[in-house]
Amino acid sequence: MERPGPSEVTGSDASGPDPQLAVTMGFTGFGKKARTFDLEAMFEQTRRTAVERSRKTLEAREKEEEMNREKELRRQNEDIEPTSSGSNVVRDCSKSSSRDTSSSESEESSGSSDDELIGPPLPLKMMKEPGNHIEEDIVGPLPPPLYEDAEDDDDDDDGDSEEEENPVQKIPDSHEITLKHGTKTVSALGLDPSGARLVTGGYDYDVKFWDFAGMDASFKAFRSLQPCECHQIKSLQYSNTGDMILVVSGSSQAKVIDRDGFEVMECIKGDQYIVDMANTKGHTAMLHTGSWHPKIKGEFMTCSNDATVRTWEVENPRKQRSVFKPRTAQGKKVIPTTCTYSRDGNLIAAACQNGSIQIWDRNLTVHPKFHYKQAHDPGTDTSCVTFSYDGNVLASRGGDDTLKLWDIRQFNKPLFSASGLPTMFPMTDCCFSPDDKLVVTGTSVQRGCGSGKLVFFERRTFQRVYEIDITDASVVRCLWHPKLNQIMVGTGNGLAKVYYDPNKSQRGAKLCVVKTQRKAKQAETLTQDYIITPHALPMFREPRQRSTRKQLEKDRLDPLKSHKPEPPVAGPGRGGRVGTHGGTLSSYIVKNIALDKTDDSNPREAILRHAKAAEDNPYWVSPAYSKSLYFFEHFLTF
Repeated sequence: MERPGPSEVTGSDASGPDPQLAVTMGFTGFGKKARTFDLEAMFEQTRRTAVERSRKTLEAREKEEEMNREKELRRQNEDIEPTSSGSNVVRDCSKSSSRDTSSSESEESSGSSDDELIGPPLPLKMMKEPGNHIEEDIVGPLPPPLYEDAEDDDDDDDGDSEEEENPVQKIPDSHEITLKHGTKTVSALGLDPSGARLVTGGYDYDVKFWDFAGMDASFKAFRSLQPCECHQIKSLQYSNTGDMILVVSGSSQAKVIDRDGFEVMECIKGDQYIVDMANTKGHTAMLHTGSWHPKIKGEFMTCSNDATVRTWEVENPRKQRSVFKPRTAQGKKVIPTTCTYSRDGNLIAAACQNGSIQIWDRNLTVHPKFHYKQAHDPGTDTSCVTFSYDGNVLASRGGDDTLKLWDIRQFNKPLFSASGLPTMFPMTDCCFSPDDKLVVTGTSVQRGCGSGKLVFFERRTFQRVYEIDITDASVVRCLWHPKLNQIMVGTGNGLAKVYYDPNKSQRGAKLCVVKTQRKAKQAETLTQDYIITPHALPMFREPRQRSTRKQLEKDRLDPLKSHKPEPPVAGPGRGGRVGTHGGTLSSYIVKNIALDKTDDSNPREAILRHAKAAEDNPYWVSPAYSKSLYFFEHFLTF
């Protein structure tokens, strides 16, 4: 069979697709030329369509604007009664201008495509100003229209700048709500990062949970518990994720609970007989305070009377992560009274009883990075140290009635110091405002000697710029939440107050004050109605209350019921009853032998009493010896 030539193959291809080949390949369109698409032509068509729509929209807006102008001119003409020629001139000018604009637009649309507009049209004010020349295509949203009243805006800006310069106006103190924790001091406050729940702890060992979204105007806590039994609560703090709460009490073991109050972990207690506190696994003395790491989930820190600061991990409650041991200049132990992390979590700061402030690198536990020896008076408990939001300034609240600011970049002297701030609690704290422009702390007062105050200092000059009278008791805790812009205060008379401003604050207390107090539901009691039927069967009759006198007389005649209970045995026991000294027979016999002296006090007289009877009738002594001697002699013969 001969192979076909090239001319034959070309002719067969030109005649069309082979139907047998199409059946073999499985589809009938085999051999047809695929359709091609010109993408550039499609994009150009789309662009032209968009330009045409924009032009139509612009013309419609111009017509509407022209009609509005004509209406205004008619109203003015009716008021002023101008000449008809002036109005005609105005109309002719407006019409000619509209024709010019339409003709220019048509020329532009028919000309080069570089000057065509894409998107919504420009505002009319920008189109008609001579200084605004559009040389490029506009893609995206239009710029804002030009305002003519720039002077008014400048005045408003000046007012805003003055308000920003004065941080006192940002204090949210126009409204307040009061939460009743108890009757004793509120010594701990904690608010979760979202600002939804507040937790309070006090000297009454209670920890109470408050939900702003779930409360009404009655302001009642939805849960109360005692996580540390009979130990005062000293510190409460939510973790950075808001799912756990660190509870520090007067015991040596800190606890971590979840948002609903269930225990997650408890730190182990150390061995108090070990001299080096670095070799034991936990604290051995009372705790002072604690703090969560701001970045690492599950890591927290505690300080204690055993002269150590320890870091922990929630996943490993059986041993601390690291131990920091504050020391004096002579190398002796010193007790830390408060501790905290820096904002980035790389530094650990602690204030000690000798008045010093020591700052360590988190990963270097041996020597402190910064050490100021006499930050506060020795022998006074520094109750709080906290870092600013920028991380450069440290505020310390001393037991010597002072508040000081320190720059950790130049930790050789305090930046500012304020005195005359009395404190009587070892947990009086201080905090920074969310914008870092104010420093806030509370003051303590004796009972009946005035009111506790919340004092505000400007950070830049440290001037006492504002103060709030809280209540007729000491102000122990204060907390300014950055997200809610609300201030929480714990007092010495068992109250927790929340200060807010409806315009400056967010959520929080604003959610519960608008809810009306729910009415207490009356208990539904089911009362049984008695149906009196004289012909009812006896089985349905209720038993009548009978007198108990006859029953008592019968019980008196019964020897079992009227038997007097035997009193407890106080001595060794008599009549087969075992005394209280023991329950076994051997102990009973031994006690009787040693204590039973009822026969005679003189044993010699008791023996000689039977001497004469034994001599007259030697039955018990002489026959016994004679028989035993007889048996002994016969035994020897064998």
